[in-house]
Amino acid sequence: MQLTTEEKIELGLKAEGSDNPAFVGKESDEQPQLTVDVEEPHTETPEENADKGVDLVYSLNDRPPWYLCILLGFQHYILAFGGIIAIPLILAEPLCIKDNNAAKSQLISTIFFVSGLCTLLQTAVGVRLPILQGGTFSFITPTLAILALPKWQCPDPKAPVMLSVHLQNATRSQLMENSDEVWMSRLREIQGAILMSSLIQLVLGFSGLVGLVLKYIGPLAIAPTINLIGLSLFIEAGKKSGGHWGIAALTVCLILLFSQYLSKVNVPMIAYKDKKWKVFQYPLFKLFSALFGMCGGWLVCFLLTVFDVLPSKSTEYGYSARTDISLDAVTNSPWINVPYPGQWGMPTLSVSSVLGMMAGVLASTMESIGDYYACARLSGAPPPPTHAINRGIAVEGIGCIIAALWGTGNGTTSYSQNIAALGITKVGSRLVLQTTGILMIFLGIFGKFGAVFITIPDPVIGGMFLVMFGMIAAVGISNLQYVDLNSSRNLLILGFSTFSGLVLPTWFHSNPGVIDTGIKELDQVIVVLFTTHMFIGGFFGFVLDNTIPGTDKERGINSWQEKVQDDGKMACDLSCYDIPFCNGIFKRFRCFQYLPFLPSYKSTQQSK
Repeated sequence: MQLTTEEKIELGLKAEGSDNPAFVGKESDEQPQLTVDVEEPHTETPEENADKGVDLVYSLNDRPPWYLCILLGFQHYILAFGGIIAIPLILAEPLCIKDNNAAKSQLISTIFFVSGLCTLLQTAVGVRLPILQGGTFSFITPTLAILALPKWQCPDPKAPVMLSVHLQNATRSQLMENSDEVWMSRLREIQGAILMSSLIQLVLGFSGLVGLVLKYIGPLAIAPTINLIGLSLFIEAGKKSGGHWGIAALTVCLILLFSQYLSKVNVPMIAYKDKKWKVFQYPLFKLFSALFGMCGGWLVCFLLTVFDVLPSKSTEYGYSARTDISLDAVTNSPWINVPYPGQWGMPTLSVSSVLGMMAGVLASTMESIGDYYACARLSGAPPPPTHAINRGIAVEGIGCIIAALWGTGNGTTSYSQNIAALGITKVGSRLVLQTTGILMIFLGIFGKFGAVFITIPDPVIGGMFLVMFGMIAAVGISNLQYVDLNSSRNLLILGFSTFSGLVLPTWFHSNPGVIDTGIKELDQVIVVLFTTHMFIGGFFGFVLDNTIPGTDKERGINSWQEKVQDDGKMACDLSCYDIPFCNGIFKRFRCFQYLPFLPSYKSTQQSK
């Protein structure tokens, strides 16, 4: 009988269990020996050769050397940078700080600081996958809808000038306070909406409602959800790449060169060990392919800017590839800025804002569930059990509450582009993402360092998006290996859910104001949900898969559940999702087995 790719992966992992430090508890502390990492692939057993689907340099529980953790963590920081920094820049105009670089730099520092806190929280006690938490575009749509209300329209730019004429005795500081109050009052409204709507995630996670729904979610619901995460971002990737397609293509080529063509090339390096210098081979290109590709494209843009090859007028094609466009952001950023809760004042509440933001929370929750499965697959971990998903969603709700208290103007969610980076760099270590969280906190305090990366040209970021978002879409498709693709039923569900996830949001964006129920809050909820690609695809996939008659084998439910059950027998078992240092307490008191966000007593025993 011919084995599937997934079965081969399982066989490879079982064969590796006794040798791979990633699965041997304390012995994983010895993993940082660089010579071991490189030399082991040359002595693979036949069973290990079957494990080409995973092919990880560092898996979930591995502990890379500290210097590699910093470099790999910095790579994830760079990948998330474009998406996170885009949020305060998008909100700048509706918040009335389009020309206020000081306010924008404060928002940027705050959102990076909070993203670092939430990443540490999620990787330590949340779902415990190598997943980065950052600002979410799911909250952008309701935020823009809230700020578009008449009472939040920006004042006339000439108003401060007229005020200075009538109030000649007013000091400059008073005028500055007035201008700050204009955008802070708007931000406090968004803070209140996020704060209250995020309670939904706490209820869904801690009550176990997410886990109950997951019993009815199969590959035909997960596949279009993850697939549309990547496909729905093609416009954003196209906009950034379109600034200069040559630079974007160069960045793509460099990433492909390092991650694929040179992935087997080991670079000679020198290390001091046992009181003598040693030369060893290391897969440098595979580990830092995204970082090298980005830096290569950035360097070319810098040289073209220095030699004045790129156009200097903003109306000409190729101007966005210059590296000196955002230099004023560097000069205006403070050296040190420590964000704190309530820095903009007490959040304000209104029913319409809270209800509108709830749609963004639900869409973000759906997206995160799909991200958890994608991240587990790319990091060499088994599919997340119910308790881990419940806990992950609850911790994400806590992260959104933290973001609301600190005042980022946004919530927090799992970052898809960083999940895609796991598949490209072959590094799925949880410790690397925890290092990224520490870096984000540290660099969020030192504003000028983060501001330097604002100078990365859009075409370079667009080139990275082309590779990353394509990887996400492919990961979604890979979940279809469990279902019968010869079944017309499955093809109909897959095709309709995916196509609807592209058509409906596009139509709603092209026809604003078409929904008019007479209740503004309800209109807002409907528009937000039906303009979220992942929600549409996942919703139709979920409903059709559970209502159209079909056998469990045809739907892929049997293979999907067997995969989860068999993972308990794998060398890397479900214990990687347990909360650290707490297993003894959970086993001692049987009452903990009734809490849906904690590992049950029975599953804990099985994992032993």
